[in-house]
Amino acid sequence: MSGKSTQVVRAGERTNAEGKPVSNKVLLYTPDNEYRLMRSYLKYLDLPSHLSLHEPAQSIEFVYFLNHGMVSQVVVTKDGRTVEVGVVGNEGYVGAGLAVGLSRSSVREVLQIAGNGFQMRGNELERIMRLAPQLRMILGKHTGLQGMQVAQTAACNRLHDIQQRLSRWLLMAQDRADSGVLAITHDFIATMMGTDRTTVSTAAAAMQKQGIIEYVRGAVNIVNRKKLERSACECYAVIQELENDLGLK
Repeated sequence: MSGKSTQVVRAGERTNAEGKPVSNKVLLYTPDNEYRLMRSYLKYLDLPSHLSLHEPAQSIEFVYFLNHGMVSQVVVTKDGRTVEVGVVGNEGYVGAGLAVGLSRSSVREVLQIAGNGFQMRGNELERIMRLAPQLRMILGKHTGLQGMQVAQTAACNRLHDIQQRLSRWLLMAQDRADSGVLAITHDFIATMMGTDRTTVSTAAAAMQKQGIIEYVRGAVNIVNRKKLERSACECYAVIQELENDLGLK
């Protein structure tokens, strides 16, 4: 980012009107004068795992800026099958279509990893964006990144094997959870990856044997990040480079 957008406030130095500290990078990158326009509309929420923030075809009533946790963006087919096409953590915001004038989204957005953050009415954000050019640019960059992440994930799901895909997914989840222990089940991972539990369990067992992860019921412990990076396909690095190029890291 350049100009005024290079200003970055450190996590915890900025708060909402209730005094709740901000760790979301979109809110921290927003210049002071534009953040003040948003501050009183940011409602702090605890966000439990599996909470649905948005359903397909619904109007985007609220947007969410996560401090901690991870949201999965999921495509749901008519026969009920699902596959994850993107993730959002504290680097972005949920409801990204609003930045480009879209009032609806085709994906389900659900808390994959519990956390907390801020809720804001979509119509308030749209109004403020008209008065806040730097905020509008930051949100637009995140929306562009989401589109590129969806494209890269589609290629990954089609071209790479389950261990590569699982490794890539665990790296992205750890980045957003900021923890080596992820409270997730094989069933839930299988649903997100559009495959079955047996396939995920087989890949996880192989990775455990290789000393990459440890699995206990209901949680995955990443024990060797370097090995996990080597196990992943190039898609993780590609997405990281996109975030760096767009100034979202």
